This record gives sequence, C-alpha cells and structure tokens, in this order.
Amino acid sequence: MQIQVCSSLAELSAAEWNRLAWDGYPFTRYEFLAALESHGCVGPGTGWAPRHLLVRDRERRLIGALPLYLKDHSMGEFVFDWAWADAYERHGLAYYPRLVAAIPFTPVTGPRLLTPGADVLSHSGTTAAAVRETLADGAISYARELGVSSLHCLFPDQQDRDRLARHGLLLRKACQFHWQNRGYSDFEDLLAAFTSSKRKKIRRERRRVSEAGIRLQCVRGDRLDPSLWPAIHRLYASTYHMRGRPPYLNRAFFEEIARTMGEQLVLFLAWNGGRLPVAVAITLRDEAALYGRHWGADADYHSLHFEACYYQGLEYCIREGLARFDPGTQGEHKVSRGFLPATAWSAHWISDPRFRDAIADFVEREARYVDGYIEEMDTHSPYRAGDPAGAGR
Repeated sequence: MQIQVCSSLAELSAAEWNRLAWDGYPFTRYEFLAALESHGCVGPGTGWAPRHLLVRDRERRLIGALPLYLKDHSMGEFVFDWAWADAYERHGLAYYPRLVAAIPFTPVTGPRLLTPGADVLSHSGTTAAAVRETLADGAISYARELGVSSLHCLFPDQQDRDRLARHGLLLRKACQFHWQNRGYSDFEDLLAAFTSSKRKKIRRERRRVSEAGIRLQCVRGDRLDPSLWPAIHRLYASTYHMRGRPPYLNRAFFEEIARTMGEQLVLFLAWNGGRLPVAVAITLRDEAALYGRHWGADADYHSLHFEACYYQGLEYCIREGLARFDPGTQGEHKVSRGFLPATAWSAHWISDPRFRDAIADFVEREARYVDGYIEEMDTHSPYRAGDPAGAGR
C-alpha cells in the first residue's frame, strides 16, 4: 500500500472516491466534500486547507482515504479546544496550525477512515482493517512530518474511534441528543409513548404554528424549485447574521448538492401565504437516519423552530422508516421533545508530551462531568415510565 496527500478532490473522480463511501453516509460522499472545495467554503482564505490522505494499492487503485484539513483556527468544528490553544499561547508555543480529520461544519458521527467494500479490497490483496491501520499510522506520521501541535479526529464512529485509541489518541466524550424509532406507526403513536404533560405541550406547540396560518412542506433537494435557493440561503444565513458572523456555507454549495445528491437532501419549508418560504430546516439522510443540519427564519414565529426542525423530521422518519434522527449538536430543549442523550466522541493526538499529559487529565475529568450530565438529562425523559423508548442509548 502507498499513502499520499491530496490537496484537492478535483484530483480524483467522483466514482473513484465514492467507492469508499459505499454505505450511503452523505457527508463523506465526493459530491458533498468536493462542493465545499469548489465553492470556496473550504480552501484558500477559509482556514480549512485540504490535506486528504489517500491509500492506493500496487496498481494505483484508491482503497482508502481520510478527509483531512490543515487548520489555523478552531471554527466550524463543534469540538471546542480554545482553552487548549490559550494554554499553548501562554507558554509561548504555537497551537495552530493543526491537522483535523473531520467533515467541515458537520458535527455528525460517521466513518472517517474510509475503505471500500470487501469486493473491491479482495482484488488488492488486503483488508479493510489493514487499510484503516495504514490511514491511522499515516495521519500521525504526517502530523509529525509537518511539525504541527496536534491531530484531531472529530465525530468518528465506534470502529474508527477504537482504532485511533489503540494508536494512542486521547478520546474526548461529549453529549448530543438523538431520537430512536421504535416502530411508530405515525406521530400520534409516538406521542402515546410520552407522559400526558409532554404530549399536551407538543400538541400545543404544533397548534400554535397551524393557527398562525403557517403551512409546512417537505421537499427533496432534487425536486425543489431552483428559483427558491436565494430565499432559502438568506434564511439560513440569517441565523449566522444574528450572531454577527458570516455563514459557513454559500448558496452555490447548496445548489450544487441539490443537483448532485439531491435524493439525500431533505428540506422542510414553512409558508405563510406568500410566494417565498418564511423559514427552512435543511437536513440530509441516508438509509438509516435523518441528520438535521441548518435552520433559518425571517422572523420569530412562536414554536416554528420546534415544528420545522423536530416534529417535521420525526414525522418524516416514521413515514420513511428511518431508524434514527440526529437533529444537530447541543440543545437540552430537545429532551422534552423525544430526543435522548447520546454520546459523541473525538480523538486527539498531542505532539508535546507535557501538554498530552495535561490534556489527558482534562478529558478524563470532563468525561466524568459528561457522564453526570447524561444521567441528569435522562431524568427529564418525556417517555412514560417503563416505555422502551426511554430505556438505554
């Protein structure tokens, strides 16, 4: 096996890369990652410099990859390490740049050490485990070669997380809130599993939206009227502008993934009698899950955020038979609406042994806090006592 660094996905074909994304997870698809690059969401001037690791066999076939970026800030990662950067600065050391294996702006757990199916690997005389081992070794070697302070892998799935831990990376625990489908027949069937007070609250929120005259529409990305994208992007960008920040993603990015992977792009549009939507929730999906990603509205409509971002997605998952709904990072308010605590992870290689020891102590103490937080959030479950929906994660 040969390993190399790729500074642009334009060097590869979609077919070549997508052999590595064969499980349908949308965020490692060539179409998604290449659109980020081709429309300037990552690349020069953004602080996200692509440095993807590739593994090829003796016949130069691509058999492994790790989406990797050289970063000179911590924005858009959703794993917060500014305190680590501050500690480096106080000691006169440079924390940035550093290497980050991640899906930019996407705090969604999934594969990071990418390999094709066994049928492809059988022709190369190797195994998926061997390729992942090569990628993990290669990432650490590349970090050493560049002389960076650290290497971070954000939101890896369990298989990749365990492998990185065996390579000495520190594991950092966090909490998100996910919903599991217990075979509900419709939304009312889901509500029947809730306590009476939580049922009444959700029905009241949904009623407020309908009584305001707001209508919700679910549209697949490849079936959306393209003329709506300027309005949709303005809604998305408004969420960032309210915080005094520019949006991470531009309109051209969304328009491209609607064309190239629109079957996995699902939008929930809110209409209030006009010719343009007043709010939008942007999600992506695969065969197992729906992933809530972005939200925006042109005004503060009572309960509309809950309707567009949560209840419409829950109905969609039930209708489509999806097993899970990951509505996005953070948010204790999700618990009363059926989303229970779920652990998320990141993995960290720290070059300086002194800082590694200090950070190891930090993540160990932080994990105890996260465990306590999860236990506390579990006590606020909206599900009736004894209902299987509220048991375990």
